[in-house]
Amino acid sequence: MGSVTLRRKNLITGRQSLYLDYYPPFLNSKTGKAQRSVTLKLYLFTKPENELQRIHNKETLLTAQTVCAQRQIEIQNRHFGIISEQDRNASFTEIFRQVSKSRRKSMNDHWEMGLRYFIAFSGHDLRLPELSDFLCEDYKNYLLSGPRISRYGRPIKRNTAVTYYAKFRAVLRHVYRRKLIPLDLHAMVDPISPKETNRERLTMEEFQHLADTPASSDLMKNAAIFSGLTGLRWSDVSTLHWSELRGSPGSFEIQFSQGKTEKAEVMPISDQAVARLGDRMAPGDLLFPGLKYSQLKSFFTNWCTAAGIFKNITFHSFRHTFATLQLELGTDIYTVSKLLGHRSLKNTEIYAKIVDKTKRQAAARLLLKDVEDESIGGGQEKRPAIFILHRNEEKFGVS
Repeated sequence: MGSVTLRRKNLITGRQSLYLDYYPPFLNSKTGKAQRSVTLKLYLFTKPENELQRIHNKETLLTAQTVCAQRQIEIQNRHFGIISEQDRNASFTEIFRQVSKSRRKSMNDHWEMGLRYFIAFSGHDLRLPELSDFLCEDYKNYLLSGPRISRYGRPIKRNTAVTYYAKFRAVLRHVYRRKLIPLDLHAMVDPISPKETNRERLTMEEFQHLADTPASSDLMKNAAIFSGLTGLRWSDVSTLHWSELRGSPGSFEIQFSQGKTEKAEVMPISDQAVARLGDRMAPGDLLFPGLKYSQLKSFFTNWCTAAGIFKNITFHSFRHTFATLQLELGTDIYTVSKLLGHRSLKNTEIYAKIVDKTKRQAAARLLLKDVEDESIGGGQEKRPAIFILHRNEEKFGVS
């Protein structure tokens, strides 16, 4: 169990500053760093010169001792699993802000906007006791209504609402696990179901053609091809360091923490993927230094146009390409799920549906022409050719 001690620090002004000394240090939720002391902003006269200053010292010291005792009780309560009334009445909005700050990994991971939309719905100071399943459903309906609070004034789409609501539910789970709310609202309220969209991706021929097509930036091209060869997200590719690349030819792997899930991962990667990195740099250097997400849209437009590929290709399209090509080449869905870092197999099944659709389209391309046979009377008539097709279900992967 920790302890809190009231201490004094002499100042050059002839006064003493009072502060609390924590042992062991506590984690500051705002800065995310360990902190040993907290200044109370209370001061004593080092050598009181009159009765008024002596009274001031006495009352100020009593106040500081009271605060110190309260902090010690808070530590004891946490040790025994007792939640104070102050913690139970804390601001959910402020907790949302702290969680957003600690989990935000990049400018495009939606935590900041998720917080902004929640504040637009609930105000700047929603307290924990105000949380309920009704409020959660009400917020869901608010997001689905397509609010317009972004600087462009456009309504958000359903899949954007899915993302923002997922951030909100993550904070609900956080406060429940800390025992700040009595009900597991995260489990009680369902997520917003995403609208199924066409996930743009490249065929093997298109992927190869892009790799062979010169681009205006080798840095962005190699980063995109690297994603297509590994299945890594932008948040991971843009933050990988040389220290996270291990192994030798034929057995390369990267050991890293996924930007989205924050899970520690060990992922084998091919020699071709490593070849896209160029010469090895210092351990603390990024694999792809200088990448800027804001430059990708125009880059992909020009690169794909030069390759004769007219699809709406984004950086994430290369992750989709990796997943679908792996499935098409026969890699089992469980292995693909692990390579993608998915927590649930359901997330990977989306790609399996795309592959099934591709198989159906491929089957439909095989068409037979009608066969012209002579009739008995010397005339000709068209008769459909009759074929007996034997299907090897194991060969074609049909169960």
